[in-house]
Amino acid sequence: MNLYSIFRPLLFRLQPEMAHNLTLSLLRITGALAPLNALIDLAFLTPDKPVTVFSLRFKNPIGLAAGYDKDGVAIRGLAALGFGHIEIGTVTPRPQPGNPKPRVFRLPEDEALINRMGFPSQGGGKVVYRLRKFWAERAKPDAILGVNLGRNKDTPNEQAAFDYLELVQLFAPLCDYITINVSSPNTEGLRQLQARQALENLLTHVDQQRRLEQAKYQKRLPVLVKLSPDLTDSELEDALEAIWRTNMDGVIATNTTLARHALISASGQQSGGLSGSPLRVQSEAMLSKIVRRLDGRLPVVSSGGIMTPEDAKRRLEMGAALVQVYTGLIYAGPGLVRRTVKAV
Repeated sequence: MNLYSIFRPLLFRLQPEMAHNLTLSLLRITGALAPLNALIDLAFLTPDKPVTVFSLRFKNPIGLAAGYDKDGVAIRGLAALGFGHIEIGTVTPRPQPGNPKPRVFRLPEDEALINRMGFPSQGGGKVVYRLRKFWAERAKPDAILGVNLGRNKDTPNEQAAFDYLELVQLFAPLCDYITINVSSPNTEGLRQLQARQALENLLTHVDQQRRLEQAKYQKRLPVLVKLSPDLTDSELEDALEAIWRTNMDGVIATNTTLARHALISASGQQSGGLSGSPLRVQSEAMLSKIVRRLDGRLPVVSSGGIMTPEDAKRRLEMGAALVQVYTGLIYAGPGLVRRTVKAV
């Protein structure tokens, strides 16, 4: 029996954000207690299925998408579930509360979520302090660590590069890769940074800063760019051209969508980004276009609508180098990671 099937109805009685914070706190506690963390690690032991992507060795191709652990509080507990990589964030330079609550909505009949979180973040300085403390206390987990970066809500797009560059400087010595998030639908104007000229200008500065940090720390720092599933074909072409021209290392496809297709849940028309099963077709279509357009020049990480091991396997067969889950965990539970690793 899947134990999560017993606990899920109890969790679903709570407000979605409250349930999320509760599970994150439990993972933080298990990660902080070494003996308990070892037991969780043993219970969720996954087979070793290593892959090398952007010169990093991942113990398996299944990762946790950004948004689950925004401030990096539960990295050890999450790593014990068997992830090959964990992407924390989105982190902003300065602390900000995000959008007013309620801002997360379950759509159980659709196996989906809608969120309009708006990058709630403790700020780059606080997250960096936490990571340094973690690594000083105990060795870094064997999961690759990525950090998803975003601009503050009150930073105009014309000055967004300063936010991203500050964060690249902060996290370069502490993580394995970084992701430039220009595709969240919940920060006003952010998606405009996906336009070709704006994106090329931003990523040119990011690439320059990344090179400085690589020289300083004598380590490679891959940079990925996370794109929206709502881009038109021409917008996608422009974004991919900008990503290629600025020496980025990969693409994450995709973020949440603003589209609403045949949803049946009561909360289906809430504003915000939609994730989960309804995103599957759209995300797969975007993956197919990106893989075909890039033609092997850059690796693609597939995220969005991955709810089952079969979903993940199909994305890898379609050409994704790695996959990321989030909403699937909410509906299927932590055992999804192990089942998925076994399936691929």
